[in-house]
Amino acid sequence: MCRWAAYIGQAIFLEEIVSRPGHSLIQQSHCATECLSAINADGFGLAWYGERAEPGQYRDVMPAWSDPNLKSLTAQVKSHLFLAHVRASTGTATSRNNCHPFVVGRWSFMHNGQIGGYDRFRRCAEMLIPDELYAHRKGATDSEALFLSALGDGLDDDPCAALERATARFEALARTKGEAPHVRLTAAFSDGKRLYAVRYATDDHAPTLYHRWSERRSGRAVVSEPLERDEGEWQMIPAGSFCTFEGESVTIRDFRPGRLAAAA
Repeated sequence: MCRWAAYIGQAIFLEEIVSRPGHSLIQQSHCATECLSAINADGFGLAWYGERAEPGQYRDVMPAWSDPNLKSLTAQVKSHLFLAHVRASTGTATSRNNCHPFVVGRWSFMHNGQIGGYDRFRRCAEMLIPDELYAHRKGATDSEALFLSALGDGLDDDPCAALERATARFEALARTKGEAPHVRLTAAFSDGKRLYAVRYATDDHAPTLYHRWSERRSGRAVVSEPLERDEGEWQMIPAGSFCTFEGESVTIRDFRPGRLAAAA
């Protein structure tokens, strides 16, 4: 499974999350401790917000630890809101278009997890993407398809409900045409103003997800794994949760696409 980290708060250099901590995202790309695969070498990506509504984006297929451009970029770019991802493919090719985060307009999205048996119903999943958004389909991942489906389901109006509806449709396909585990999902996404995160699974093995407010940074990190091994202030986000982060505030509500999938 992949590893990711997101941040919202006072503008900081990206390296404070991506490369400098003892268990930074780059460290996790070759030494993850809370997922089945310790190595996440199938590409990486960044999306960050600055002066414009649309985020900047940088993605490549190299392992995160081996790209000197990534280290230079994160040492120079400051942002108050950014997403970073290191990828471990669950079946699709290693290509730049399959690397997270995905960006459409002002939205950015990244995902860790799997949708069971996706290759068996990929054509059906593609049909869940509205025609007006299909031109943004650049890769072959279930993650990008889920993102575009959620955009079509009203992500601008109610992010939780939109992602819940989209996830329910993918879950229904996995149950009828795919295989278990039907859905394992942690995702982070943003409209440039708020940071959203979700943790969900159809079994008891939802991927890990934590958050922590830092007084030093005046900001909050949301991560697959704690960035420092000796920090005791990381809070685990419960499975079945949808989180909204804005300023210092955290709002957590239930995320239950299973009830919609059962009715589909």
